[in-house]
Amino acid sequence: MIISIAPIPKATAQTSENLHKTAFIKTALTQPQPETQTQFFQQVGIATASTITMIIMSWGVRRFQKRLSNNLLKSSESNSLEDQPITKLINQQQQQHLQEVKTRLFQLAQAGIWVSGSLIILGLFPATQALQIGILTIAKIPIKLIVVGVVTYVIVRFTYAIIDHFTSTIISGGALLTPETSERLQLRISTFSGVTKSITTIIWVGTGILMSLIALGINIVPLLAGAGLVGVAVSLASQNLIKDAINGFLIILEDQYALGDMITVGTVGGLVEKLNLRMTQVRDAEGRLITIPNSEVKIVANLSSRWSRADLTIPVSYQANIDEALELIENVALEMNEDPEWQHQILEKPNVLGVENFSDRGLMIRVLIKTQPLKQWGVAREYRRRLKISLDAAGIYIPVPQQANWVNGF
Repeated sequence: MIISIAPIPKATAQTSENLHKTAFIKTALTQPQPETQTQFFQQVGIATASTITMIIMSWGVRRFQKRLSNNLLKSSESNSLEDQPITKLINQQQQQHLQEVKTRLFQLAQAGIWVSGSLIILGLFPATQALQIGILTIAKIPIKLIVVGVVTYVIVRFTYAIIDHFTSTIISGGALLTPETSERLQLRISTFSGVTKSITTIIWVGTGILMSLIALGINIVPLLAGAGLVGVAVSLASQNLIKDAINGFLIILEDQYALGDMITVGTVGGLVEKLNLRMTQVRDAEGRLITIPNSEVKIVANLSSRWSRADLTIPVSYQANIDEALELIENVALEMNEDPEWQHQILEKPNVLGVENFSDRGLMIRVLIKTQPLKQWGVAREYRRRLKISLDAAGIYIPVPQQANWVNGF
């Protein structure tokens, strides 16, 4: 008996093969391979180690920052005991600038630790690698701009610290000079320091702007080429600013006045609080802050350059003994010159010139007292107080304005 077997249809064979492949893929996906598990655990371990490292490094940077701050504070306190007042102030400014630089560098280091560590962790896992690439792509330009800004700020502060150190060195080197010359040197150096800081700030900020343009991919060569034409146009439009800058430079160079001087310019005057290449700001006796463009400073009276003088006019009655009055006025001045409280403010022996004029108040006796800068008003007030007491004790009275009227009889 012959049995015939019918052939299996071709489509049925292919379907069975596909089902077998599908089952194999499902099994492979549901049962992770040992190699994949090992790689995953390694990535988790690296991520954990990176996180711990970031925490330790951040803690170390913070601890080092606190230690430097404490050492800096102790150093400034020990130096302040022996420095002159203005040197102490400059040293404090220098320490502040250095502390600012270190603080920004530490902050930048901490930010770099956490940002770089986070990006490294994102790159470890396939699921987050796309996020890492996206962050790097999007934040590329902002990060460059932030870095340029921080670096520019740090350089400006560091430059300030260098200028303060140089200023302090020059002032300390002038300790062997006379008191008047030394004090004047301190005022000039302080003024130069402020102007130099302004100039360096402009230079570094301009450099930072150019570096930012380069970071943005902008070609600055055409900008630099056109800067000449722009400079000509700006110079024509800002002639007054150029005059201010030139005159300000000459004021500082020729030492016409400096910070802390008492000056009179035209109808205004006061204590110089701010001086740069563009303007001078003075504070008058009423507390008003007056701003004077340097181009307007043509004739200036400096009331405190190197030394000052108290110019006193003492009225004495016509009925008083003039020789006795002159002797009393001179003795009061000499006693004040020998007083320990006032002798350091009076530079030379007071000079009683004698009878200066005949007026409606009586005989006008003039006295000149050379003093330290800005001390003439205090010395004059104290001298008048002492002289009034001595004149009253001697029976010599200060006359009031008087007028004699002659009446002829008819």
